[in-house]
Amino acid sequence: MIRRAKKHNPEAILVACGCYAQVAPEEVSKIEEVNLIIGTKDRANIVNIVENYSASKGTESCVSDIMLEREFEELTVESLSDRQRAYLKIQEGCDRFCTYCIIPFARGPVRSRSIQSIAEEAQRLSENGYKEIVLAGIHVASYGKDLGDINLVSVLKKIHEIDGIKRIRFSSVEPTVITNDFINALKAMPKVCEHFHLSLQSGCDNTLKRMNRRYTAAEYENAVNLLRENFPDVGITTDIIVGFPGETDEDFKESMAFAKRMKLSKIHVFPYSPKVGTKAALFKDQIPEKIKHERAALMGETGEKLQIDFLKGFIGRELEVLYEEEKDGVFSGHASNYINVRTKSRKNIINEIFKVKIKDIDSFSLISEEI
Repeated sequence: MIRRAKKHNPEAILVACGCYAQVAPEEVSKIEEVNLIIGTKDRANIVNIVENYSASKGTESCVSDIMLEREFEELTVESLSDRQRAYLKIQEGCDRFCTYCIIPFARGPVRSRSIQSIAEEAQRLSENGYKEIVLAGIHVASYGKDLGDINLVSVLKKIHEIDGIKRIRFSSVEPTVITNDFINALKAMPKVCEHFHLSLQSGCDNTLKRMNRRYTAAEYENAVNLLRENFPDVGITTDIIVGFPGETDEDFKESMAFAKRMKLSKIHVFPYSPKVGTKAALFKDQIPEKIKHERAALMGETGEKLQIDFLKGFIGRELEVLYEEEKDGVFSGHASNYINVRTKSRKNIINEIFKVKIKDIDSFSLISEEI
């Protein structure tokens, strides 16, 4: 892709930035088409860096030691084209060090954005017409860890006060975050959506331990039960890795049986892919690619069946939907629990919230009565 970019734009100054550039700048510097290497810091300063670049310098690296970073780099957003959902980044970095993941080495330690800055950006997004905000981060549940007496709930409460914002979501969290206190705080904030991307990765304790995930299948199950007791229509989605080093047939079957028992609303399945620089890449008993993909197919089929079962439970019921797109007079959007709903309408209902009655299911979407 780098070489293709340079071929199409031979006079351009080509900048490589992001995780690959951060963890392997020496490799990137060997690609002669690259002029500048920036990594995962100084992204807000790219224009100045490019303007100060001279071709006589050859390939120049601005990559610093990300593990020494302690400040959140502000990258604000006020509008996004053709979208009704705005992503607001509140946190950077991760200190979990799962054995398969390169992210802590690429993004550095936890750095939290100031709550004032978050609230100001959320207010601007609201003024620009956005009704739904997704709080994003590398490990969003770590928000505030570096700031003292402040956490994710603090941010949720602050954004909940903004009138124009009707819905609030947040990215993936781990089961250990789901406590009675956390649940009670969310129940007091009706704008928080009833959808949780609850990270699993494996339903087998042996595999979870080798992954250094810091929770057990039983703890995950407790979190799921707690969510369903308090939010009966909750959508619980997850990620699962198959073919992790040392995963036996029995381990895989245990993981799949657990996923079935949890009746998750959607599963994103990933065959394990070794990342240079991680512990898992050095583990013995690497699984052959053929077996990984066979397991991914089986887990994927399981996930699709669970998703259909979850959707069927809403036929004949009413859901509130925020509409986001339109094609040929059919509008699509999402309910609070992140179910996709399609609705025929003769009027433009983009960026509007309507309560609709569900009449059918088509593929992985629900179909409502016309409005």
